[in-house]
Parts: sequence; C-alpha cells; structure tokens
Amino acid sequence: MPRQTPITLNHFAIVRFTDAYWALAPAARAALRRVWLHGVGATAEALHLYQLFGLEACHDLVVWTAVRATEPGVPGDFFARWAAAFAPHRHLVAVSATLWGFTRPSQYTRTRSIQELDPFAPERQPYLVVYPFVKTAGWYGLDRATRQGLMGEHIKSGKQYPDITQLLLYSYGLQDQEFVVVYEMQDLLRFLNLVQELRATRARPYTQRDWPLHAGRLQRGLTDLDPWL
Repeated sequence: MPRQTPITLNHFAIVRFTDAYWALAPAARAALRRVWLHGVGATAEALHLYQLFGLEACHDLVVWTAVRATEPGVPGDFFARWAAAFAPHRHLVAVSATLWGFTRPSQYTRTRSIQELDPFAPERQPYLVVYPFVKTAGWYGLDRATRQGLMGEHIKSGKQYPDITQLLLYSYGLQDQEFVVVYEMQDLLRFLNLVQELRATRARPYTQRDWPLHAGRLQRGLTDLDPWL
C-alpha cells in the first residue's frame, strides 16, 4: 500500500527576547531559558530551535513544535498548552509572529515523497527556511490537468536536490497565508541554487506572495544557546 503523508500540526513561533530579559544576569537568563523551553517542549511531540539573530536583525529564535493531529481535539489541546507554557514568560520572551498549518496527502503525487521532511525525526539538518505562501486567484481558475503539469515541473526541479527536504503545511482559512513552506538543508548555497531554478518554472507567475522568509541555524541543545543568549 502506498505511503501517504500523515496529518500533523506544525507550529513555528518567531521569537525575540525583550529588554527585561537582557537586563538579567547571564546565569539568570540561562535559568529562564531552561524553565521556558522545558515548558514549551512539554506542549508537543517535537521541539526544535533555530538561531535567527545574525541571520536577520529583529528576532532571536524560531521555535518549531509539532504534534500528530488525527483527532479533532488535538489542535485545541496543543494551543492551550502552548499558551500556558509561554504565559509566565511573556515579559521576557516576545512572540513576533506565528506560522502554522497541517500536513496532508498531496493532490499532485500519489505517494509520500522521499524528500518529505519528518518533524519527529531525531536528527535535523543544520539549516531551516520557513515562509508563508499564497497563490494567485488565477491559479485556482486553471483546470486540474494544467495545474498538475505545472506542479510536475516544479517537483522535477526539487528532485535534482535530494539533500534538501521539504514540508508543506496547509493553512487555508486558518491564517493569512494558504501554505507554510518549510525546507531543511546542509548547504545554504545549494538551497539558493534550488530557489533560483524554481523561480524560472512556469508556475512562478501564479505566486502572489512568499514572504516574510525566515532562515535559521539549528540549535542542537540548550548549551548551543549560551554563547549568544
């Protein structure tokens, strides 16, 4: 039986530490991070952290949490736990934006891609790129066969970069965007080359928006945060 993409909820919080956080002594900041991240980790089945500061100016971290979402009550339970985990620390840890959505089987492929990113995998690649994505109204006016052909060209380009994995989240009616697109990679230059190729595919004119984009560097544990936080 062909493997299909499981239904999961993935949530990306764009976080910055406040002036009150930076006013604390280094030991107090480290203690706060341990308590805060322990609480956030307890909200989900997976927690991953990525450095933003340095890669961009106004934010410090991407906090990625994920849960399996086969039951209708899972999203509500997750959001309640997530808000409770952040509540005691909101004067120190500010959430600037969130991007979230659900995985589901693709309408363009019959089986799960070997390049599909697994949010629950124990090992992560060094870099993450995440961004919202909106199609034009004209895209939805195309017949299914035309859309299938355009997406086939898009998918073919991606297959030339087997080391770059992707997660596509659906957000229709849930956030301002229609999708959240997530990539993992070992090499930022390789990803740059892939995106340049994708810009030249015939599907590109049907992109209305694919920003703001966040590129982050994996933090493999709490100790990774210490030198710069």
